[in-house]
Amino acid sequence: MYWCPTCTIVSFPGAFGMHGLEEFSSDKSSDSSTGPWWRLMTRYHWFVLLVAALGWLFDCLDQQLFILARPAAMRELIPETTELTGPKLDIARSSAGDIATSIFIAGWAFGGLIFGMLGDRIGRAKTMMITILLYSLFTGLSSFSTGPWDFAFYRFLTGLGVGGEFAVGVSLVAEVMPSHARPYTLGLLQALSAIGNLSAAFINLGLGLAEEQGMTTSPWRIMFLIGALPALLALVVRRNLKEPEQWQKAKHDDAVKKQMGSYAELFRDPLLRKHALLGLLLGCSGIIGLWSVGFFTMDLIGYVQRKPVTAQVYAERIAEAQKSGDDAAVAMITELRDSLGDPKKLEALSKESKEVKASIDGKINGQVSAWRSYASMAINVGAFFGMFGFGALSQRIGRKPTFVLALISAYVTTVCVFWFLEDFWQVWVMVPLMGFCQLSLFAGYAIYFPELFPTRLRSTGTSFCYNVGRFVAALGPLVKTYLESGFRSMTDSPDQALRYAGVTMSTIFLLGLFVLPFLPETKGKALPE
Repeated sequence: MYWCPTCTIVSFPGAFGMHGLEEFSSDKSSDSSTGPWWRLMTRYHWFVLLVAALGWLFDCLDQQLFILARPAAMRELIPETTELTGPKLDIARSSAGDIATSIFIAGWAFGGLIFGMLGDRIGRAKTMMITILLYSLFTGLSSFSTGPWDFAFYRFLTGLGVGGEFAVGVSLVAEVMPSHARPYTLGLLQALSAIGNLSAAFINLGLGLAEEQGMTTSPWRIMFLIGALPALLALVVRRNLKEPEQWQKAKHDDAVKKQMGSYAELFRDPLLRKHALLGLLLGCSGIIGLWSVGFFTMDLIGYVQRKPVTAQVYAERIAEAQKSGDDAAVAMITELRDSLGDPKKLEALSKESKEVKASIDGKINGQVSAWRSYASMAINVGAFFGMFGFGALSQRIGRKPTFVLALISAYVTTVCVFWFLEDFWQVWVMVPLMGFCQLSLFAGYAIYFPELFPTRLRSTGTSFCYNVGRFVAALGPLVKTYLESGFRSMTDSPDQALRYAGVTMSTIFLLGLFVLPFLPETKGKALPE
């Protein structure tokens, strides 16, 4: 491998052929805005985009695995007892899941602050490698949890790595790419994260089908073990990825006396302080909306479908027993069906009846898990087009007008999903539209935040805007639990309580509309040096 820090030429004859890969030249003549953006890209540009996209893709895979595995993990880690049954058990599991989510988001926020600063101080590539190793290791360890609190602890440590990866990844891509290609590549970087989310949905779907067929190992534990595999990507980052020329110049230029990666430096400058605080509020709007509302769509689907799926599975089992002429089995399964919701009757069941019930529960859980997977797929199909679309539209009409459209659309579509979602066809119509609008905001953050800060503070400022909001977002699931508990006093239906809580909290998307007038438009402007 050969590397010249002056001309920024990187050659990898062993891995990429005899001609190697060329990073962008400092000659700005190659950065013409005429012609398609992809024609400005060299092989090294594509390599950097691929590595950063994979890092963020696997990061999002971990997030989605957690969201999909959370209900099953809580069912196993908080078992039914004589004191904890029925609605009390449902509330305990839901609350524990919300607490684990809040702790995970808090870890994300801490990780973003720490590694965002390190990204400016020790480099984008080095920090990316550390964050990938961190979230991979503790995702794997989550599979060995024995209770809700050690599960939440592992999620906190996973969140440290997840939170740090975003800021260094987008800073790396923003500094390496030609300016005309920058919004498109950052939009594509975010859009490809949907592949990670879709992969998690397919993993969950496959393991749900296996559970339906009687797999004894807990599927959620296998899911977290799979989430440890991205650690292999760190080897590629360590071997082949180099720091951007812009960062090297800022790091080694003797004329630069200001400290890199310093929050004190960030807040000392009035303009940067304004960008950081207003960017934080803009980030809160989408982050809280997604993590406290949007990602609970899968829970809503689970609530809505569990009752009809349960009825269908019991009806199928009774029909099978009737067809075989086994009257005893018909009577047993009928008794099981009639005992549902009555803890005393369930406790009085014979050992044989309880074994049959466990078998039926496995089939029900597998089918409900499949529904959750379908909802996740629908969100992320829409998200892919929404995130890339934000990049393209923001390059035409500007960053701020695109944010306005995205925020209003996210609010309207989220309210519609939580108020009306009921049938299977709606999962493939309403949910993708919600994913398109909600997740498009995150492409906006990837494009806009790096454009607000100079090189020496780009990762720090981006991470502050994107991750500090997660301290607030960490309270979101707890607020959702509080609202849900309040609404449950008005209705006995857990899915109705979740609907009311979701509609109420959707108003957070409108927060960004009040912030945008005070932030600059950065379309067509070079990155601050």
